[in-house]
Amino acid sequence: MTDDARFADGADRPLRLRAMDAADLQVISSLVQDAVFPIAEMRWDRRRRRFGLLVNRFRWEDAAAAARRRRPFERVQSVLAIEDVMAVRTQGIDRGDPDLVLSLLEIGLEAQGEVGGRLILTLAGDGAIALEVEALEVTLRDVTRPYEAPSGHRPEHPG
Repeated sequence: MTDDARFADGADRPLRLRAMDAADLQVISSLVQDAVFPIAEMRWDRRRRRFGLLVNRFRWEDAAAAARRRRPFERVQSVLAIEDVMAVRTQGIDRGDPDLVLSLLEIGLEAQGEVGGRLILTLAGDGAIALEVEALEVTLRDVTRPYEAPSGHRPEHPG
């Protein structure tokens, strides 16, 4: 018998995760909470049906250890890629502002049928990105080494 994986098992390794169902998606959603990205780092390849974001992800998997050891909180650049995207819609985002920086709060799934549906990327400030997907396939992959979070703080949410 094997033990379940723990955050500590991958503390110093880059993440590479894939979500193929709603439970997997919840894990990825929790890891990209409070990720920030310039609007210029959002791409939809209509022909390949792939949507991607290059985000600066807060390292939630390391936050407790950083606080306990009194060392700086970290972020890492990660690629969030969604496959089988048939349509993309945005709400509350000024897509004409090339300097706009967005903050991702969560990724939710509105299932339609057995495998497809709508992914909703909820952004701070009442913005959202809706992705119509034929099937759920989301990957999260760290692409840089972690760096000290510029704010020096752990993100906080009122409530």
